[in-house]
Amino acid sequence: MKTVFLIAAGAYFAVSSALSANEFEADLNRLAQTTIQGWTSETIVVETLRQQNIETAGLSEDDILALDATWRAETASGGPLIDSLLANELSGYLKSLVADGQLVYSEIFVTDARGLNAGQSGVTSDYWQGDESKWQVPFGTGEIHIGDVEFDESTQTYQCQVSLPIKEGAQLIGVITVGVDLEHLGAN
Repeated sequence: MKTVFLIAAGAYFAVSSALSANEFEADLNRLAQTTIQGWTSETIVVETLRQQNIETAGLSEDDILALDATWRAETASGGPLIDSLLANELSGYLKSLVADGQLVYSEIFVTDARGLNAGQSGVTSDYWQGDESKWQVPFGTGEIHIGDVEFDESTQTYQCQVSLPIKEGAQLIGVITVGVDLEHLGAN
């Protein structure tokens, strides 16, 4: 059993070190500045964020943490919070982008001005993204954030997350995060 674990661990680290976000940085930036940037101005994205930002503006940190705890508890078998979010119109749009993406996109989710999920193509492991660099960098700086290559448990792929700010005029209203399957990115 110990040998199997060591072999699996070795394979993981070999794949992880072989796939570096830097190797794909130019392609990921090009994807961000063209395709993904175009999605951020779609009416369904902007309207959903405008509405959700009004609804979540008054939430305290304790409220946000409670929602995140509820979400995490629902990830195994579903529940009203996850089910309602997956059923909204923005989530339907994001699911269609993943389906049309020729396996390049492993997941897409949009978060509001508080870092809370507003729409997603599938269940994320948590509801509040505001404590993570994939939200903090684009929302705090207005810049693209390209994460490290990681194995994502929710999508079962080696991916790199690319996050962009979403603006309405000059105002930041949210963030879009796209999990990019690097194997399929190179094939397209």
